[in-house]
Amino acid sequence: MHVRVTLVTAPLGATGLAERFADDRPLDQAAWHAVQLAAHALVPLSAAGLRYCSPTHRSRATGDALGFAPLVQPALSDWDMGTWRGLTLAEAAAHDPRAVDAWFRDPRAAPYGGESLLDFVTRVGGWLDTRPFEDGGVLVAVAEPAVVRALLVYALKAPPATYWSLDPGPLSTATLTGHPGRWILCLEPPR
Repeated sequence: MHVRVTLVTAPLGATGLAERFADDRPLDQAAWHAVQLAAHALVPLSAAGLRYCSPTHRSRATGDALGFAPLVQPALSDWDMGTWRGLTLAEAAAHDPRAVDAWFRDPRAAPYGGESLLDFVTRVGGWLDTRPFEDGGVLVAVAEPAVVRALLVYALKAPPATYWSLDPGPLSTATLTGHPGRWILCLEPPR
């Protein structure tokens, strides 16, 4: 069985808002403009047989604006940041620098009471492995940057620390081909 999964990163909008943990705000004017500019390249993905999105406002609105009519997937929810939800990294570090250090160093740490990095990667990876793929199937999913990072770490069987080295930009795409348990990251020229 061979399938194609394209991940589309939802735009975050204004820089100040993008830096807050799990801050589920709707698309702002800048993000809407970015979606409109990228639409010509992304709308063809609406032909995918399976179209999904994270439950965030941004992901749903992006998928709808691109004509995907995506099915919301709770397993693609953003990283559960517990008590850090809505804080910036600087605010969390000012409150408890040792907790932030532990969070970056240990993929099992969750000093904020939410999901650890390993739990997060496992959750979204489980979603990828349980899709109803058919041979030759095509899937598209719009998700928050953290979700895209976690899916890539899982699919590539990369060490958890790799998560911190991935930076999917707004409305970027990453395509995986293969099947559950054996994924290949395809890097393609812009359309």
